[in-house]
Amino acid sequence: MNRLSDSAAIDVHQHLWPPSLLEALRARHRPPRLHGWTLELEGEPVYPIDSRHHDVDVRGEQVIADGLDLALISLSSPLGIELLPAAEGAELLDAYHEGTAALGRPFGAWAAASLADPDPDALASRLAEGFVGLQLPANALSHELDYARAAPLLEALETAGRPLLIHPGPASVPRDVPPWWPAIVSYVQQMHEAWYAFGAFGRRRHPRLRVCFAMLAGLAPLHGERFHTRAGRRTVVDENVYLDISSYGTRAIDATVRVLGIDALVEGSDRPYAEPVLPDLGAAAQAAIRGANPVRLLDHKEVSNDLAVASGAQS
Repeated sequence: MNRLSDSAAIDVHQHLWPPSLLEALRARHRPPRLHGWTLELEGEPVYPIDSRHHDVDVRGEQVIADGLDLALISLSSPLGIELLPAAEGAELLDAYHEGTAALGRPFGAWAAASLADPDPDALASRLAEGFVGLQLPANALSHELDYARAAPLLEALETAGRPLLIHPGPASVPRDVPPWWPAIVSYVQQMHEAWYAFGAFGRRRHPRLRVCFAMLAGLAPLHGERFHTRAGRRTVVDENVYLDISSYGTRAIDATVRVLGIDALVEGSDRPYAEPVLPDLGAAAQAAIRGANPVRLLDHKEVSNDLAVASGAQS
């Protein structure tokens, strides 16, 4: 079986709500829900949604314009779907999986799962269908008890040799804050906490798990000197831990490289909420971030090129 080519250009972190998920969100009478193109969430401001952001043809053209071979779609964890009661969240999860599986090239997708009633068999089925791994919300992986709850899902990932993507989850923000507050304050805090929680609790429980943290883990690795001062421990580079660079630029990316090295970073744009960044670190660094590194994150010895197109294999 052929492995993914190191020359493939991959974005591991985008969002696109397929028609089935849009329909399911509009059918709801309480958050998370869509009223037309207005998104209502628990604990966050009401958001107007640009319909073009979820137009499959428009987004496919963007993937090509960005010079990508593959863009991986993930469920928007701030919606809170993974944390809903299992019966309530099941319809939305099914709508997400059904819709993303039908997208076809150049898209692939991360699976999602209920944390109210973790079902490792259902996850294994999704992975067998072509989903590249599992995404879970950061604020559901911030304590030792969180890892105990998610253990059946993470063990299924280890068994299958597939990675975990940790992404910001639902935010509860004070009233009258600016609309950018969740993305700049709440999500960064979540990712920072998730980074240290994985080091303290997650890696011990799941020694073989490959993990990718969105948005440079909220720049948590840059606090290594303070970690050493207060905890007496130094940052240890884990070859199975990756960070996507979404929403950051050359300075933050360069600072992270100085702590973890270039091999830890992967392209993740967070489209449609941000655009891809090509850091001014030279062609070799760009090739590693867009190509070789995401291939190592996604790939394993039993993965064929069908994984590279994920749901496209079903189209």
